[in-house]
Amino acid sequence: MPTLRTPSSWQPFVTGLVYFITAAFAVMTSRFGGGLAFIWISNAFLMAELLTTPTRYWWKAILACSIASAMATGLFGLGPTAALPMVLVNLAESMMVVAICRSQSREQTFVGSLRPLFIFILALTVIANPIAGLAAAFVASSVTTVPFWHSWLQWYSGHVLGAMTFTPILVQLLRGEWRQWLKSTPNLAKFEVIGLLALFAFITAQVFFIARYPLLFLPMLPLVVISFRAGHMGAAIAIVLLALIGGTATAMGFGPIARIDVSHGTHVQFFQFYLAISFLLSMPVAADLSGRKRLFQMLSDSEARFRILADNSGDMVFNISAGGIIQYASPSAKEFMNIGPDGLVDMPLEEIVLSADRAVVANALRRAIKHPGSVQMVEFRPLHVVNGVSWWEMAVRAILNEHATAIGVVCTIRDMSRHKAVQQELQIAANVDGLTGAATRRAFLQRLEAEIQDLAAGGKACVALIDVDHFKSVNDQHGHGAGDQALRALVACMRKGLRQIDMIGRLGGEEFAILLPQTDLSQAGLICERLRAAVEDMAIAIDNGRSIHITFSAGLVETEGSDDAASVIDAADKALYNAKRSGRNCLRLAA
Repeated sequence: MPTLRTPSSWQPFVTGLVYFITAAFAVMTSRFGGGLAFIWISNAFLMAELLTTPTRYWWKAILACSIASAMATGLFGLGPTAALPMVLVNLAESMMVVAICRSQSREQTFVGSLRPLFIFILALTVIANPIAGLAAAFVASSVTTVPFWHSWLQWYSGHVLGAMTFTPILVQLLRGEWRQWLKSTPNLAKFEVIGLLALFAFITAQVFFIARYPLLFLPMLPLVVISFRAGHMGAAIAIVLLALIGGTATAMGFGPIARIDVSHGTHVQFFQFYLAISFLLSMPVAADLSGRKRLFQMLSDSEARFRILADNSGDMVFNISAGGIIQYASPSAKEFMNIGPDGLVDMPLEEIVLSADRAVVANALRRAIKHPGSVQMVEFRPLHVVNGVSWWEMAVRAILNEHATAIGVVCTIRDMSRHKAVQQELQIAANVDGLTGAATRRAFLQRLEAEIQDLAAGGKACVALIDVDHFKSVNDQHGHGAGDQALRALVACMRKGLRQIDMIGRLGGEEFAILLPQTDLSQAGLICERLRAAVEDMAIAIDNGRSIHITFSAGLVETEGSDDAASVIDAADKALYNAKRSGRNCLRLAA
């Protein structure tokens, strides 16, 4: 996007000088009937200067153009009395247009973009010029014999048509866009533009100087062609050629406009109207085409970046239609799947996903399309494991069309098998006691809470809290290594006497808990007694070749759906305390 320029120290003087020359020429040659000038392009220079420079430089241009306006009006126009009021009116018109354009559009250009151009036209024709025209008509009707509304129409037509035609062209010139266009355009394209402009000038000269019939429509065809082929630069040059050739012919009394049986002032107004229509026909088209060209260039750059990243990425990159069909696959797919990109195109994405995970992948695609701009993450398993890759992670984002509607998704897929393995190891470490292989306290309590919630629909379950008798003496007499062996042997022995649905957890030290789902208190008591007897009869070999025996005390409680894990453990703990007070190596039921 073009940026604001820093004017040279002499730029305001040049702007003021050009303003004075154009203003003096306008009031000397186009004040038909003694009123306001029918032609006025001077404000176009001030608007172009203000639109292309930072606000801190404005005062210089405003001062220079104010002096120029006062001199032109006082010396050649309405006279010294009207000089100051007309200065204020001209400045007000220019400042209103510039203020609206600056506030409503962040783009610092007109002819290269459609929206700023329309903002400028609306600000000029609907707001600034009609308001300023009221003040100008009041001044003119006060010092001349021209009626108020006739003066207003003279002002409106002259200022609107002049500023609308020349301001965007001057903005281009001041920004150096024409110089950039000459540098960046290939020679062949330049020759094409020169040829089109020469044809346009020839046709325009024929229409205004030679043709006997009113063929004003004839230059429109090459003008449109120029707009399409040469963009806004070519269209701007064509408008200037039309103004010079047609304006000269009309002023000299030649051409279809001059042959209309009206006053000379009306001829000038009509030609300006024709010039403005030509501008409105070509410039918006050229601006829209320039915007599309910039968009195409941005898309081409983006496509090039995407391709080089996708083709050299270790991750797979897919383009997928809204219906779930693969439209593009990056070369890395060969490494992941032993299938080349060509073999994946037109294949449904679900055909490379394990059937159990297809629903979560489809949901991720739907969420991405439903919420454009968001990135959806999903983990899934491939249908076929290649090179040990058993888990994939996919990031999905919607692709939008020109109407901001999602038409598909782009996604990246990476191998996360190693991450998944580490995650599983961490999960095991968090849920399994490293010494005994029993569940950790956290895992046991989570399972107990889940079991209690299931009991709300009916059923029974029991929990036994177990503590090894005199475990401290085992450590003291035989060492902590023997104590560890005893705990491992305890868990292994009890696990042999339990079902698949049962669970052993180590709550801490030598304290363990057993969850017995789908079991009432009498059945649980039998199981616990059987376990107690098995442990009592077990001989545990220790490192010094000797063997030791251990026993345990247990408290048993039956749980219901109205309980919680803490209350169940607390009740079992009280029963365990009663077992220890009863001489240990026994089972007691909770009260």
